[in-house]
Amino acid sequence: MSTALNAARRTRELAELAEAREPVDVLVVGGGVTGAGVALDAAARGLSVVLAEKHDLAFGTSRWSSKLVHGGLRYLASGAVGIARESAVERDILIRRTAPHLVRALPQIVPLLPGTGFAGAALVRVGFLAGDALRISAGTPGSVLPRSRRLGAAEVLRYAPTVAAAGLRGGLAFWDGQLTDDARLVVALARTAAGLGAKVLTQCEAVEVSGEGALLRDRVGGEGVRVRARIVINAAGVWAGEVVPGITLRPSRGTHLVFPQSAFGGLNAGLTVPVPGETNRFVFALPAPEGRVYVGLTDEAAPGPIPDVPAPSAAEVDFLLGTINSALRVPLSPADLLGTFAGLRPLLDDGTGRTADVSRKHAVLTDPSGVVTVVGGKLTTYRRMAEDALDAALARTPLPAAPCRTRRLPLVGAAAPAALSAVPAPLHLVRRYGTEAPAVLAAGPATPVAPGLDTTLAELRFAATHEGALSTADLLDRRTRIGLAGTARTAAEQAAQEALSA
Repeated sequence: MSTALNAARRTRELAELAEAREPVDVLVVGGGVTGAGVALDAAARGLSVVLAEKHDLAFGTSRWSSKLVHGGLRYLASGAVGIARESAVERDILIRRTAPHLVRALPQIVPLLPGTGFAGAALVRVGFLAGDALRISAGTPGSVLPRSRRLGAAEVLRYAPTVAAAGLRGGLAFWDGQLTDDARLVVALARTAAGLGAKVLTQCEAVEVSGEGALLRDRVGGEGVRVRARIVINAAGVWAGEVVPGITLRPSRGTHLVFPQSAFGGLNAGLTVPVPGETNRFVFALPAPEGRVYVGLTDEAAPGPIPDVPAPSAAEVDFLLGTINSALRVPLSPADLLGTFAGLRPLLDDGTGRTADVSRKHAVLTDPSGVVTVVGGKLTTYRRMAEDALDAALARTPLPAAPCRTRRLPLVGAAAPAALSAVPAPLHLVRRYGTEAPAVLAAGPATPVAPGLDTTLAELRFAATHEGALSTADLLDRRTRIGLAGTARTAAEQAAQEALSA
């Protein structure tokens, strides 16, 4: 079956659901990375699947991450060895099998400045060595992720030219994984599931959810479709408690700042700056596509109603600027910003003090009606979360299913590094689309959608015909990340409208 998602397929599959006499095997509520992962896992096991998403793929938390595929290093400091190793294993699966076209090795540099004492530097070095041990235990070769090492001052400045040179004693380097983009991973998961027969329905709100199905409200056409299901999995993230009452979450807001690369002089590694007074918290400056740098990350409690699009607080912006500036030769100011973004982590309330101390271990819960909810976790471990949720649901029903296949199942566009290097397309397209890059080039003009951007009209058209984009917001805010900079978004609006009407 085709992996292409588009408006015509959505209309056809909604009509098929309305006429269906038999229940589907699995209904997934939520189109973020975990929901798309559940849909793929279920479809790969030979089950019939419907994924219902109220907005768009990766509309929520899944598009607001740091775009890192972590090896679990930070969890070692708190003694969470199991979570740390799980992260390292899942990182290995992503970078070598599932999505080698979307994940690459990224050096992360801790500059040793006067503010970092010898004891602090020794602690970081020990942590990096433990990270090396995690990588080895997960089976990731050094040719994929090099071992950590000490850097001289000149090497630090080659990686991060704007680091303060005065008093610089060199640095420490550790290699981790970085996604080209988190939303692109979600789209690839959903399309791969669609290729295995899953119905992926965006702009379809699931209401009246129970263990026997839900009512889907089509937010485009206005109709309602009753879907009966043998298994219902709630993967709505921070909105999980709105789908199934009784789920108590403690959302935590993570904020990032968006800068032009020019503000960092051509940063080509993750610049990692310790937070003063903390032993296990850092602020990162991470190179990103479209000539940008993302600076994050905060961890602030976010009580109250859950907004569709969270907003950073002024205090968070000040905190990030102050911390990253402690390592720079020339301080950055709010005037240098292109934009900001924030996401909410769906943490299960465990009664701990700060949200930064709440466990990142995911949880699978089953309500009295039989709905299985999966919450917590993090982007890197989405595949394991999906597997655990589906296994728990299958244990409650005699529904026959094959074993999980997602450990070795490549996503659409994936290929071995040698094959990717031979794809006849520009490198930036191969990093976004893998082996599909030539098909993207053939989808339309290679004209940039706005001055200073490398995204082309062909990419926007491909998003509409193959990636399920239904609106200009889908195109600019999720299939591409143009919308993270307000001026660029305005400049690209007309091109997005043209792509949808083509």
